[in-house]
Amino acid sequence: MAEIIMDALFEEAQKAAYGAYAPYSRFRVGAALLAEDGSVYTGCNVENRSFGLSLCAERSALVQGVSKGKRTFIAIAIASLDSVSPVGPCGACRQVLSEFMGPEAPVRFGGSGEERVDTTIGFLYPYDSLHDLAGPV
Repeated sequence: MAEIIMDALFEEAQKAAYGAYAPYSRFRVGAALLAEDGSVYTGCNVENRSFGLSLCAERSALVQGVSKGKRTFIAIAIASLDSVSPVGPCGACRQVLSEFMGPEAPVRFGGSGEERVDTTIGFLYPYDSLHDLAGPV
Protein backbone atom coordinates (compact mmCIF):
# COMPACT_ATOMS: atom_id res chain seq x y z
CA MET A 1 0.00 0.00 0.00
CA ALA A 2 1.28 3.44 -0.84
CA GLU A 3 3.09 5.26 1.96
CA ILE A 4 0.95 8.35 1.41
CA ILE A 5 -2.24 6.35 2.01
CA MET A 6 -0.91 4.90 5.25
CA ASP A 7 0.26 8.37 6.35
CA ALA A 8 -3.24 9.79 5.75
CA LEU A 9 -4.86 6.84 7.51
CA PHE A 10 -2.58 7.35 10.52
CA GLU A 11 -3.52 11.04 10.66
CA GLU A 12 -7.20 10.04 10.74
CA ALA A 13 -6.45 7.61 13.58
CA GLN A 14 -4.72 10.38 15.53
CA LYS A 15 -7.76 12.64 15.11
CA ALA A 16 -10.09 9.85 16.21
CA ALA A 17 -8.07 9.30 19.40
CA TYR A 18 -9.07 12.75 20.66
CA GLY A 19 -12.63 11.48 20.96
CA ALA A 20 -11.65 8.61 23.27
CA TYR A 21 -13.43 8.12 26.56
CA ALA A 22 -10.61 6.88 28.79
CA PRO A 23 -11.13 8.16 32.35
CA TYR A 24 -9.70 5.00 33.95
CA SER A 25 -6.59 4.21 31.92
CA ARG A 26 -6.02 7.73 30.60
CA PHE A 27 -4.78 5.97 27.47
CA ARG A 28 -6.46 7.39 24.36
CA VAL A 29 -6.41 5.33 21.18
CA GLY A 30 -7.82 6.01 17.74
CA ALA A 31 -8.11 3.79 14.70
CA ALA A 32 -8.83 4.41 11.03
CA LEU A 33 -9.91 1.51 8.87
CA LEU A 34 -9.83 1.61 5.06
CA ALA A 35 -12.63 -0.29 3.32
CA GLU A 36 -12.21 -1.99 -0.04
CA ASP A 37 -14.26 0.79 -1.73
CA GLY A 38 -11.96 3.54 -0.37
CA SER A 39 -14.20 4.70 2.46
CA VAL A 40 -12.60 5.26 5.86
CA TYR A 41 -14.16 4.42 9.21
CA THR A 42 -12.73 5.72 12.45
CA GLY A 43 -13.16 4.73 16.06
CA CYS A 44 -11.78 5.41 19.49
CA ASN A 45 -11.57 3.48 22.72
CA VAL A 46 -14.56 3.75 25.02
CA GLU A 47 -13.90 2.56 28.56
CA ASN A 48 -16.27 1.38 31.22
CA ARG A 49 -15.62 1.04 34.95
CA SER A 50 -16.31 -2.67 34.40
CA PHE A 51 -13.12 -2.83 32.33
CA GLY A 52 -14.10 -5.97 30.40
CA LEU A 53 -16.97 -4.02 28.85
CA SER A 54 -14.63 -1.44 27.33
CA LEU A 55 -14.34 -1.18 23.56
CA CYS A 56 -11.01 -0.78 21.80
CA ALA A 57 -10.55 1.78 19.02
CA GLU A 58 -9.91 -0.91 16.39
CA ARG A 59 -13.17 -2.71 17.09
CA SER A 60 -15.00 0.61 17.35
CA ALA A 61 -13.86 1.51 13.81
CA LEU A 62 -14.75 -1.95 12.57
CA VAL A 63 -18.26 -1.72 14.02
CA GLN A 64 -18.71 1.62 12.22
CA GLY A 65 -17.80 0.06 8.88
CA VAL A 66 -19.74 -3.17 9.32
CA SER A 67 -22.85 -1.22 10.39
CA LYS A 68 -22.61 0.61 7.05
CA GLY A 69 -22.61 -2.69 5.18
CA LYS A 70 -18.86 -3.05 4.61
CA ARG A 71 -17.38 -6.50 4.98
CA THR A 72 -13.88 -6.20 3.52
CA PHE A 73 -11.21 -3.84 4.82
CA ILE A 74 -7.77 -3.42 3.28
CA ALA A 75 -5.72 -1.39 5.79
CA ILE A 76 -5.78 -0.03 9.34
CA ALA A 77 -3.85 2.58 11.29
CA ILE A 78 -3.83 2.83 15.07
CA ALA A 79 -2.65 5.85 17.08
CA SER A 80 -1.98 5.86 20.83
CA LEU A 81 -1.76 9.50 21.89
CA ASP A 82 -0.62 8.82 25.42
CA SER A 83 2.37 6.63 24.61
CA VAL A 84 5.57 7.86 23.00
CA SER A 85 6.24 4.33 21.72
CA PRO A 86 4.06 2.42 19.26
CA VAL A 87 1.47 0.12 20.85
CA GLY A 88 0.05 -2.69 18.74
CA PRO A 89 -3.50 -3.99 18.81
CA CYS A 90 -4.55 -6.32 21.61
CA GLY A 91 -5.24 -10.00 20.99
CA ALA A 92 -9.01 -9.53 20.85
CA CYS A 93 -8.64 -6.84 18.18
CA ARG A 94 -6.24 -8.99 16.17
CA GLN A 95 -8.81 -11.78 16.21
CA VAL A 96 -11.71 -9.54 15.20
CA LEU A 97 -9.74 -7.70 12.51
CA SER A 98 -8.69 -11.01 10.96
CA GLU A 99 -12.38 -11.77 10.40
CA PHE A 100 -12.65 -8.86 7.95
CA MET A 101 -9.08 -8.36 6.66
CA GLY A 102 -6.78 -10.61 4.68
CA PRO A 103 -3.35 -11.59 5.99
CA GLU A 104 -1.65 -9.21 3.53
CA ALA A 105 -3.58 -6.14 4.79
CA PRO A 106 -1.20 -3.44 6.02
CA VAL A 107 -1.26 -2.28 9.62
CA ARG A 108 0.47 0.85 10.91
CA PHE A 109 0.61 1.75 14.57
CA GLY A 110 2.39 4.44 16.50
CA GLY A 111 2.37 6.61 19.57
CA SER A 112 2.89 10.32 20.02
CA GLY A 113 6.56 10.01 19.05
CA GLU A 114 7.92 9.70 15.53
CA GLU A 115 8.36 5.90 15.51
CA ARG A 116 5.82 3.91 13.49
CA VAL A 117 5.49 0.18 13.02
CA ASP A 118 4.37 -1.09 9.62
CA THR A 119 3.31 -4.72 9.49
CA THR A 120 0.41 -6.89 8.28
CA ILE A 121 -2.57 -8.66 9.78
CA GLY A 122 -0.90 -11.98 8.89
CA PHE A 123 2.21 -11.05 10.86
CA LEU A 124 0.19 -9.94 13.89
CA TYR A 125 -2.10 -12.98 13.72
CA PRO A 126 -0.07 -15.68 11.96
CA TYR A 127 -2.05 -18.88 12.56
CA ASP A 128 -5.58 -17.90 11.59
CA SER A 129 -7.05 -21.39 11.26
CA LEU A 130 -10.58 -20.13 11.83
CA HIS A 131 -10.80 -18.97 8.19
CA ASP A 132 -10.07 -22.54 7.12
CA LEU A 133 -12.90 -23.81 9.31
CA ALA A 134 -15.47 -21.31 8.04
CA GLY A 135 -15.23 -22.16 4.36
CA PRO A 136 -16.96 -19.94 1.80
CA VAL A 137 -19.40 -17.42 3.22
